[in-house]
Amino acid sequence: MCDKILVTGAKGQLGIELSEILPDAIFLGKEVFDVSDKNVIEYIRDEKITTIVNCAAYTAVDKAEDEPGLAAKVNFECASNLAKSGAKIIHISTDYVFDGTNYRPYKTDDKPIPLSVYGQTKLAGEKSVLGNADIAVIIRTSWLYSFHGNNFVKTMLKLGQEKKVYQCCL
Repeated sequence: MCDKILVTGAKGQLGIELSEILPDAIFLGKEVFDVSDKNVIEYIRDEKITTIVNCAAYTAVDKAEDEPGLAAKVNFECASNLAKSGAKIIHISTDYVFDGTNYRPYKTDDKPIPLSVYGQTKLAGEKSVLGNADIAVIIRTSWLYSFHGNNFVKTMLKLGQEKKVYQCCL
């Protein structure tokens, strides 16, 4: 039996990139299905989804401080519902679950100490995934960048174009 794969966050950077390498997967964006709705569990079971790649995320780090409910809905409730479906899950998380003060790269068993609403909601999502899914993988990343969407690389390129940058040659 082949895996039937569901990718959430279909319109985000990672979702779009995955659509190019997983052409047979089902891609759901928030405009199609609100995965914070518990009906997503029934949908996953009815469609016989075996594996979920959860790319759905509230990623506006600073804005999350002003919208903690929305950040929790997307980063925690969605992850929790997906984890309760019975499918294997690959959950994309963030290094914001840490406080950023470590002098070396973080290890998987380092104690998370999120300092922001964004980090707190992502950590809550991680815990729910690990506590509810039979088979789960958490991937923590610090930056995503691609041709699609907004990202750090595009921001730096834009700032470089807006400001006069002088080059000096010796």
